[in-house]
Amino acid sequence: MTATELQKIDISGDGGVQKEILKEGNGDETACVGCTVSLHYTGRLTDGTVFDSSVDRGEPFEFELGKGSVIKAFDLGVATMKLGEKCYLTCAPNYAYGAAGSPPSIPPDSTLIFELEMLGWKGKDISPEQDKSIEYYVLEKSDKRRSPKDGSSVKVHITGKYDGNVFEEREVQFVFGEGSDVGILDGVEIAIGKMVLGETARIKIKPTYAFGVKGCPEHNIPPNATVEYTIKLIDCEKGLEDWKLSDNERLEQAKIYKEKGTTYFKKQDYPLAIKMYKKCVSFLENNSDNESNKVKVAAISNQVLCYQKTNQEHAGKQACNEVLELEPRNIKILYRRGQCNLAINECEEALSDFQYVMQLDPSNKAAQNQILICKRKIKEANDKEKKIYANMFFKLAANDKQQEPEDEPDILAKCGEWTDEDTKREVDRAFERDNNIVMI
Repeated sequence: MTATELQKIDISGDGGVQKEILKEGNGDETACVGCTVSLHYTGRLTDGTVFDSSVDRGEPFEFELGKGSVIKAFDLGVATMKLGEKCYLTCAPNYAYGAAGSPPSIPPDSTLIFELEMLGWKGKDISPEQDKSIEYYVLEKSDKRRSPKDGSSVKVHITGKYDGNVFEEREVQFVFGEGSDVGILDGVEIAIGKMVLGETARIKIKPTYAFGVKGCPEHNIPPNATVEYTIKLIDCEKGLEDWKLSDNERLEQAKIYKEKGTTYFKKQDYPLAIKMYKKCVSFLENNSDNESNKVKVAAISNQVLCYQKTNQEHAGKQACNEVLELEPRNIKILYRRGQCNLAINECEEALSDFQYVMQLDPSNKAAQNQILICKRKIKEANDKEKKIYANMFFKLAANDKQQEPEDEPDILAKCGEWTDEDTKREVDRAFERDNNIVMI
């Protein structure tokens, strides 16, 4: 069958890009915007002159679909191709190189004919770190525009697979942003947030956003496993449009999320509690009234507790700093920052925090005890450093004595005559001089 006998499919809707299938592809899946596609092509003018060919070069052509890195006809046509499909793509000038052409091979206002073969594609990278830990493939497109938003109710059908075997299949409705409360993986919820109503997608999730280093014995999934999910977004509420809310409405929403955070805290679901407290604070970014600041302080303070419960003291310290910007004399947060500093061995900073607590509240026995702990740890650290310093001191002295015994300074010549107390005093003096410290 010749090209003129093939059925033409108008892809652009105005006749500017027409496709004629030479060989049907496999399955129903096509590449989506953001996928990196791999294909072979041969480009011809209407008189049959070949102006470019990846086949002749023996090297497939790759590009990121839908990003404007190729002519418009390629972005439109390739998005309709299935795996293994071969086709002709006829491209009017305004979908190719237009009035300018591409000298010297392509004259101005040229209609081009490409023979394409779809070799495959890699999914769209939707991972927060752009490290390909979540790859996204569209199986069934939708012309809807509505997507899930935090706080809106969503209904999805999910099917999870590992090594080709289904380990989970269910239809579930939940509040978007709180998927972990009903066993939705982080990677699955991130993907749902990229979908539109009625769409079906397949995703590959690496361990970071799946079952991690622990795996999932319940589903016979080993540690550090990559899993796949097929997701259909059945329904989703419109959700709030934050920018339309008044200050009072934002405050009310913040209070709702603060209460959600407390509910999850009581359940010991600390990661989700942190997420809710952060959402609470985000609603109040542009509010500056006293009540909003009080809610903000309470939410961030509760984040600190969650971080301490999950041994994330660096994050806890940062959250404390956020509170202290609003309330510099907040005794509880100063004390908690001291705890965080102590846990990460920032003992001098911890001591300063606890001493400030005592300045504000001289009867605070907890802070008194922490000050003693800080001083002991600082002394232990100094003693350890002095011991290292002393060892270095005598090694250098011994080395110098071996190399130039007749020219030794007096202090080194007397090493053998010193008592232990003499040695300790000299090392202490050198250590304090070189390190400019005040001994506690």
